Amino acid sequence: MAFLDNSGDIILDAVLTDAGRARLARGDGSFKIVKYAFADDEIDYAKYDLQHASGSAYFDINILTTPVIEALTNNTSTMKNRLLSIPKTNLLYLPKLEINQEGNPYGAELNDEAGSATVSSTANSFIISVDGTTDKLFSGDNPSVTSYSLDGHGIFLSNTAVGDGGLSKQENFIGVDQGLDTSNIPPTFTIDPTLRETQYIVEIDNRLGFIADKNGDPQNYSFLDDDNIASYSFGSDSDLFSNLGPTSTTPIAGPRGSKLSFRIAPSIELNSSTYLFTLLGKTDTLTFSAYTEKEYHRIDSTVRITGATTGYRLSIPLVFIKKNH
Repeated sequence: MAFLDNSGDIILDAVLTDAGRARLARGDGSFKIVKYAFADDEIDYAKYDLQHASGSAYFDINILTTPVIEALTNNTSTMKNRLLSIPKTNLLYLPKLEINQEGNPYGAELNDEAGSATVSSTANSFIISVDGTTDKLFSGDNPSVTSYSLDGHGIFLSNTAVGDGGLSKQENFIGVDQGLDTSNIPPTFTIDPTLRETQYIVEIDNRLGFIADKNGDPQNYSFLDDDNIASYSFGSDSDLFSNLGPTSTTPIAGPRGSKLSFRIAPSIELNSSTYLFTLLGKTDTLTFSAYTEKEYHRIDSTVRITGATTGYRLSIPLVFIKKNH
């Protein structure tokens, strides 16, 4: 990767991604550029200088002369912060996505309404156990400890040890809520239709895991790119999609939009071998509440949620772990 000098004339540096080159190589005339996306990954808006000695014409000079990242062909490395266009000019607040950590993640097991899992306080991530042997570590030395007593609640078992060692099937999930997070507008107000997300795009490394519903049933991805990033699309016709109401338990303080609820399940590769842990991860020791320190293989990754309507993107940290036998 390199930077282009942006101190002089405007520079346009465009390349096709790997997927674009593959489609162009078909040579059947089907390759057409119909949409563009723009991002401002390079820009630090703190450089907008209201006190510039040369006056208002130079307030943004430091931003305009910031070097621009050279165009990349690797689609997983480009445009982390995409720009969006909203036709209305009278908006005071823009919608956002937030992880819902305010519900009871094990409600189904406690005869209560299930809610969203919280990020593990131990790893500051959602932790994904990849096999039954690793699942049973979380019951400590007491086989009667059930899965809903896990530290931080941000731990997802593989569920392959269900019924063995006192573990019961988890039905917790990751909840992502959307809306206007402001107390200046009451949640009883209906969010503007142009600001409500009606579809979500979820991206995850397909080598490591896949998206599942609350019951652990795998979902079909829409596209798998050449970097093994699987893209899923969930809209109003999906069980993972729902609309938030004014009385919903949510971190969104103002008018609410929609909600995405899903689980992360480990891939067969992580479940059956340590190859990817050796290739991509490391060995570490994690401590869970009162349980003794235990050694794990771990791979750190993320799952990215993008709202198809507004383009707002949220990256959620994940840690895949496997007992070091």
